[in-house]
Amino acid sequence: MKCPGQDMKYWKADAIFNAHCPQCSAPVEFYKDDTSRKCSHCGHRFVNPKMDFGCASYCQYAEQCLGTLPEEFSGAQDTFLKEKVAIEMKKFYQTDFKSIRRAMATARFAEDISKTEGGNPAIVLCAAYLYDTGPTAATAILKRLGTGEQMIEEICALMDPEESIRGAESLPKKILHDALALRQLQESLREDPDDSATKLQTGLKVLSTNTAKDIATSFAA
Repeated sequence: MKCPGQDMKYWKADAIFNAHCPQCSAPVEFYKDDTSRKCSHCGHRFVNPKMDFGCASYCQYAEQCLGTLPEEFSGAQDTFLKEKVAIEMKKFYQTDFKSIRRAMATARFAEDISKTEGGNPAIVLCAAYLYDTGPTAATAILKRLGTGEQMIEEICALMDPEESIRGAESLPKKILHDALALRQLQESLREDPDDSATKLQTGLKVLSTNTAKDIATSFAA
């Protein structure tokens, strides 16, 4: 028997819809049963924000039912969370495009650092996207997305400045700290390029990871 949720004869008018790319905000057309789509504007592939993968996390026939699942699904459902959080972050800020750009920049730096330094990119990126929303709004967003309590606690702990001080040696905290510092350094250099060499040297002193230092150095190129 075919899953009714995937059978087109049960589909309604909203079965085909547009979703905004988390990276560039361009509209991307999705069919209800698409697990992911690639943005034609920037090439970023992201998960269908309206698809519920809950059954796929335990069903042995998930791949036959849903088709070829995105590669990152093989690890855990948590890896989809960062894409949904990016979308919810944009909904939270609505037309506050400056805050959206800042959150996107922080997440981009966090992802670049995580690729080299390791850690749990899903948790770090969620914290990066939601950092400026505050703990109350971040918790509400994560609960609305069905995030587990333990993961919510881990994400909010990364966002807590006092926790960051006490756990300064934690790799996820270092990555988030460096991502925020890189964002601030980049903004400072763009707003006032004068004396950029001094600003860069000052910025390098507060960075913890070698990857972040390499990224900061590239700002002077």
